[in-house]
Amino acid sequence: MIDLHTHCFFSDGELVPAEHLRRVEVLGYEAIAITDHADSSNMDFIIPRIAQAAQDLNPHSATRLLAGIELTHVPPGLIAELAGKARALGAQVVVAHGETVVEPVLPGTNRASLEADIDVLAHPGMISEDDVRLAAEKGIFLELSGRKGHSLTNGHVASLALKYGARLAVNADAHGPGDFLTSQMAETVARGAGLSQQQYQKIRRDMAEFVQGL
Repeated sequence: MIDLHTHCFFSDGELVPAEHLRRVEVLGYEAIAITDHADSSNMDFIIPRIAQAAQDLNPHSATRLLAGIELTHVPPGLIAELAGKARALGAQVVVAHGETVVEPVLPGTNRASLEADIDVLAHPGMISEDDVRLAAEKGIFLELSGRKGHSLTNGHVASLALKYGARLAVNADAHGPGDFLTSQMAETVARGAGLSQQQYQKIRRDMAEFVQGL
């Protein structure tokens, strides 16, 4: 199991990184990214602290902690700049908060995110075919979300990703202990979006390959 989109108490999550990591270690995770919500006001606070936690904790854990960030409700015109800043601060995983149908995300966020240096477009809602093509070209993961509300459009995202060859990631968007996906539930998220077991296994391989490259 790998999850590239979770939150600790540096934004709106509940756990310190050490407990966050321990809880998924018990679930058998290979790696997990903490990607707390950020814009220009707090990015320089969050990323170095997650990176420090990863440096301290990884030698003591079977699960690898990755330092990440989620650019959240950032105006489209600022996304590329902040993605670059996140990399400079040490973010290994850059997630962009996509145009979910349950929040008032600015139109154009999906496109601007995909044009920037990101790794995952989270809960991209009713993403357009042109944007899925761009995600496929750039190798950016489109998220199938395990989180209530955001998951409403998983089927739409999955079907277009299959059509155009875009990579998919199954993520919990976990904010607390009860949100982490078990291996069985992660597969259920994928199968519920219309994917076969073989297609879900490809998702797992693609996510593992990404982490191995970090």
